[in-house]
Amino acid sequence: MIANPIPWPDGARCAVAMTWDMDADSAFNWYNRDTADNLVATQQWVRYDPLIAIPRLVEQFARRDLRQTVFVPGWVIEKYPAQIDLLLKNGHEIGLHGYLHERSNEISREDEHYWLGRALDAYQKRIGRRPRGWRAPSFAFSKHSLRYLIEAGFEYDSSLMGDDIPYALRDGDGALLEFPVDWTLDDFPHYAHNRDLGYRMPISAPQRAMEVFRSEFDAVWEFGALWISVWHPALSGRLARFKAVLELLDYMRAKGGVWFARLDQVCDHVQKLMAEGRWTPRYETVPAYESPLPEFSKER
Repeated sequence: MIANPIPWPDGARCAVAMTWDMDADSAFNWYNRDTADNLVATQQWVRYDPLIAIPRLVEQFARRDLRQTVFVPGWVIEKYPAQIDLLLKNGHEIGLHGYLHERSNEISREDEHYWLGRALDAYQKRIGRRPRGWRAPSFAFSKHSLRYLIEAGFEYDSSLMGDDIPYALRDGDGALLEFPVDWTLDDFPHYAHNRDLGYRMPISAPQRAMEVFRSEFDAVWEFGALWISVWHPALSGRLARFKAVLELLDYMRAKGGVWFARLDQVCDHVQKLMAEGRWTPRYETVPAYESPLPEFSKER
């Protein structure tokens, strides 16, 4: 089923990275810049993320000796430094996730470069080094993003959906690794329901979402792929949903043959395989074509 299978460490059948996007109130302010202070219920809803969910996640994953990748906007790093320090103290990786959760493909090229620079400054000031990984807010990777990320020294991205295993993005003489995601493994389509933010997903028990997550894992385990979930603490950090996350983790561990890793560890592994000539990723250029397509022209 997989044309270019990748060998995982210690003979593991598959790799699992349970990643989290700690957005807090960044996107809430980006899209409600003049009214966020008057949307008090939603302001509290998004602040549940850093104030309640993050400490809960850290405590429970420490009990299970599990370390994960958490993508955080630069503004959130600045506003919630104690939560960042808590994550780092417990061995979690911090990836960068924009500055105010701006969607890069909805703003100008110049603005994208500006907000990326501001996010990098916030990251370096708090964490003391440059980030290795990037996830575009809302997966909104623009046609300029790859060049900016390569120039900034990123080693991997986890925003695109073009494979079941790692692949690589090339721009001229530069490249970075891509660790693909998919909407099926994002909790937002399953859980997000908030009138102020315009999300009206049907409210249902977390077991329905877990049916999707578990079926995707079973296929990844069978065929040797990379399973990357995208959880949001404001959603999946709530009691019933987080309990379901932990039960899913127990299911994965009981099945065996799973390499649980942060994305920087996946990056180290893939880079080592490439350096030793044991595996070569598939390369893509993005965008794959420029718009509009020439076929739209009525001239022949």
